Amino acid sequence: MGKWIKTIALALVIGFCLFYLFNRPEAAAAAIRNFVGAFAAIGRFFVALTG
Repeated sequence: MGKWIKTIALALVIGFCLFYLFNRPEAAAAAIRNFVGAFAAIGRFFVALTG
């Protein structure tokens, strides 16, 4: 039964992401840029530690 709940939850999350992407593409693009920017900031932090 736990597998079904996990599958349904994953389908809902993917469905929400697609809904958001098609209804507000500018906001979705900004969210992706912020997400990727966070990884860039973490990379700069570790480079600063080693440098």
